[in-house]
Amino acid sequence: MPDRELLLRSIRLIIGGITAKDNPRAFTSRGGGHFMAAWDWFQGVALFGLYSYYKDSGDANALAYLTDWFDQHIASGPPEKNINSMCPLLTLSYLAEALKRPDYLALCREWADYAMNRLPRTEEGGFQHVTIDSDNYMQLWDDTLYMTVLFLARMGALLGRDDYVQESVRQFLVHIKYLSDPATGLLFHGYNFDGRHHFARALWGRGNAWFTAGLVDYLDICQIPEGVKAFLLGTLETQAKALMRYQDESGMWHTLIDDPSSYLESSATAGFSYGLMKAARLGYLPKECGEAGKRGLSAILERIDGEGLLLGVSAGTCVSDSLDYYRGIRQNAQPYGQSMALLLLDEALKWCK
Repeated sequence: MPDRELLLRSIRLIIGGITAKDNPRAFTSRGGGHFMAAWDWFQGVALFGLYSYYKDSGDANALAYLTDWFDQHIASGPPEKNINSMCPLLTLSYLAEALKRPDYLALCREWADYAMNRLPRTEEGGFQHVTIDSDNYMQLWDDTLYMTVLFLARMGALLGRDDYVQESVRQFLVHIKYLSDPATGLLFHGYNFDGRHHFARALWGRGNAWFTAGLVDYLDICQIPEGVKAFLLGTLETQAKALMRYQDESGMWHTLIDDPSSYLESSATAGFSYGLMKAARLGYLPKECGEAGKRGLSAILERIDGEGLLLGVSAGTCVSDSLDYYRGIRQNAQPYGQSMALLLLDEALKWCK
């Protein structure tokens, strides 16, 4: 297990990689500029990582960055509502409560109402994975759980809206029903009711990591029925057993988890390691899962460069009918990779205690 000082240095580097606007290597995101310039899922995941760090550390600079980011983006006008643009609202809901900001809360209420009542649905009421590029008609993606369902659950807890919480339960169950691969225990990237297929049947790394990392946080966000919780944790344990089978000797995981010819990928590795370590610490998973997470942690620490950028992160990835598409996604620095590393490092500090 890395020592505390190394973890703290790495955390400072990663935060600097997220917030430093003068780093030309920070990926230019949709909309131009630094990779935190736009409002989308890329940035939303990064914001949640920063907030989680602030919650544990009380770092005033992290809080100032978050409030400045939201104030500037709200003043210029939030984007069109969809699954991915919903992601920053999870962090905003926590800031609304902590800072007692009625303007933040009003925006969260508006977007939660959209998710609950106007977001397109698939068969069986699943959230259709609508993005800025496509309505992805009748498609379920595992990304949706992290990008939208966590926020809806959070608003249910914040507002005392049990209907929101119960809807979040349904979304987890519907997504697990149609995305689970019983042969491996992993999750397919997507399912299409229009044709009833799993596209290329890709067992995509980061998509699985959205579930591993997202579920342990979901259980922090809201209270759900014990029977449902047991079902979700059973799904997580089945996935974790598969992850330990497929973990590379380096501690990393491949971008196609079951395909050793595909490249080793950092955002999935950070997400898996975070979820496995947190779940083991909380007693949701056996201790050997935490050990697998520690091996992933060591590999991630080796991939943080001197400018605080996590190397080897795959770029944004749609569902595809071709496994070669996943193998060919470019790798660079991405804000969600930064965030997954930050969540992992912050979790590792808890193990030091």
